[in-house]
Amino acid sequence: MKQTTLLAALIGLFAAHPALAETLPMPVEKLGEVQGVPFYKGYGSSIDADPQNPNRFYGLTDRGPNADGGENIKIFLQPDFTPSIGHFEIQTNGTIKKLRDIPLKDANGKPLTGLPNPKGYGTSKETVVDTDKHLLQRDSTGIDSEGLAVMKDGTFWVSDEYGPHIVHFDRNGFELERMSPRGVKTNGRRLPAILGHLRPNRGMEGLTTTPSNRVLVGIMQSALHNPSKDAVKNESVTRIVSFDLATGKTKQYLYRQGGNYWKNSEIRAIDEHRFLVDEHNGKNVKHVYLIDLRGATDVSDPTDSESGLKVNGKAIEENTWEELAAAGIKPVSKILVSDVKKDVNFQSSKFEGMWVADGGKTLWIINDDDFGIDSKDDHTIVPKRLPNGETDATRLYRIPLNIK
Repeated sequence: MKQTTLLAALIGLFAAHPALAETLPMPVEKLGEVQGVPFYKGYGSSIDADPQNPNRFYGLTDRGPNADGGENIKIFLQPDFTPSIGHFEIQTNGTIKKLRDIPLKDANGKPLTGLPNPKGYGTSKETVVDTDKHLLQRDSTGIDSEGLAVMKDGTFWVSDEYGPHIVHFDRNGFELERMSPRGVKTNGRRLPAILGHLRPNRGMEGLTTTPSNRVLVGIMQSALHNPSKDAVKNESVTRIVSFDLATGKTKQYLYRQGGNYWKNSEIRAIDEHRFLVDEHNGKNVKHVYLIDLRGATDVSDPTDSESGLKVNGKAIEENTWEELAAAGIKPVSKILVSDVKKDVNFQSSKFEGMWVADGGKTLWIINDDDFGIDSKDDHTIVPKRLPNGETDATRLYRIPLNIK
């Protein structure tokens, strides 16, 4: 069978065997143990198609295995963990084969870490310690990798939750460019200054490129703390940011979540204007929406101020949706295309990655298993359990779609 027909054959196999259509386990890679609990390398922060091969895809790790160690304290189980991109292939028998690992490195080849940035280089209020509770040094080039956009030329763009940064890597994982909000200490092109008001650990979770590869589009996970945490009156407004790679021009649009403190973790382009966006609340709601930027208001601030465009004399996040509407501000339109909990047996708490295949007829989604670990209290590490009692592990799910 020719390589180009493998995915078509696999989709046919799924159609004939619905149970197989639900879940494909990802390869298991044990990283180590702590307190007798094993932890594993997972690539569920984001996934994107391989533009050169319909049977292959790329997956992105998170910043590294960590657990809660008290209020605003994170225990890093493996502080020297290097965030990586994995290259995978779906086999005709329904298994997934890892082809190679691409560790992320700076321009000189030094492996990046997932440790938080120091003040001035990013936004994180966490105190980070190792398993012996020794304080860890922050890393000015550290990256909390969350969003992945694979380009036709084989390079990668990765978004994160610290800057938020958008970082360009070559096909071997060497850093080419890092874009951050104005005021963050990096050189070169900038993201809008307003993004520096990200809620800690709620940065640019999703990133995609339009089919032309001319524009990057990212989505923030939650409402910005703009102008401050206490001043926010609208906790269901998030921002979508587009970045024209040729001109450096950015645009911003508003997305209305279904409830306060909900999250967006992935965005995938359908065409130059329409995108799929995931939306979830960490519990029973895990939805995928088809959104359209056309008709939405560009809320960019011409002066690129730190608090952004003012509406009714105040920051956007200080306005209710009714106030925004009265001022003529329109969010992106959204149509539900998948209720994931109903469409597949998805038990994990985190739905963070997806890509569209087969001309809009297939949606592949992936869960983030948090390296298979959780915290029982400030000192005790336990396996991360699913509602059915099993240990969470990264799985790939297939959902039929009908997007034209």
